[in-house]
Amino acid sequence: MKIDILTLFPEMFKGILEESIIKRARLSGKVEINIINFRNYSKDPHHKVDDYGYGGGAGMVLMPQPICDAIKDLRTPTSRVLLMTPQGRPYKQSHAYELANFSHLILVCGHYEGFDERIRSFVDEEISIGDYVLTGGEIPSMVVIDSVVRLLEGVIEEESHIQDSFHENLLDYPVYTKPLDFEGMKVPEVLLSGHHENIRKWRYEEQLRKTKEKRPDLLEER
Repeated sequence: MKIDILTLFPEMFKGILEESIIKRARLSGKVEINIINFRNYSKDPHHKVDDYGYGGGAGMVLMPQPICDAIKDLRTPTSRVLLMTPQGRPYKQSHAYELANFSHLILVCGHYEGFDERIRSFVDEEISIGDYVLTGGEIPSMVVIDSVVRLLEGVIEEESHIQDSFHENLLDYPVYTKPLDFEGMKVPEVLLSGHHENIRKWRYEEQLRKTKEKRPDLLEER
């Protein structure tokens, strides 16, 4: 997979690209991630990318020319262009699975007061990671990258993400490690039994219990 990120703040991505699973995925060739400063596409002599909004109001608005020219330059017939915005489709694990099937993603990160509305005509979909407002689209794009890259073949063991929270709209089951007894709290006996079918049933029952307790809305969607 190839991921191109359009941003005004490339330095923000150093940490996520140089650590842990995403770093290993990049080095092994499972994913190619490019950070592009769309200011470089500005035709303004001073590489300006924003201006005051028509009709007044606080804050600066990103102009369409630099972002749209960048999209047109990077886009191919197999690309999926994503706009990070609070107005977008609420992001869920099922959406991450959808995006993992594309060979090329282009993520557009906004900043300042917002986008010129005409930019929306150049994207395939809009994504929101929650009902709150951030200073820009960089952090949401990191969320999308992390959630998608880990689903790519060979990045992590398939069993790891099949059992994730939100797979089939259930939260994950409880997990334990040493010691067997920690301050009076013991590891459930079934996990020590070696009986794989009983362990599977217990885990499924725990998923249902935890989901009903913490996220009953997920069960309604099932």
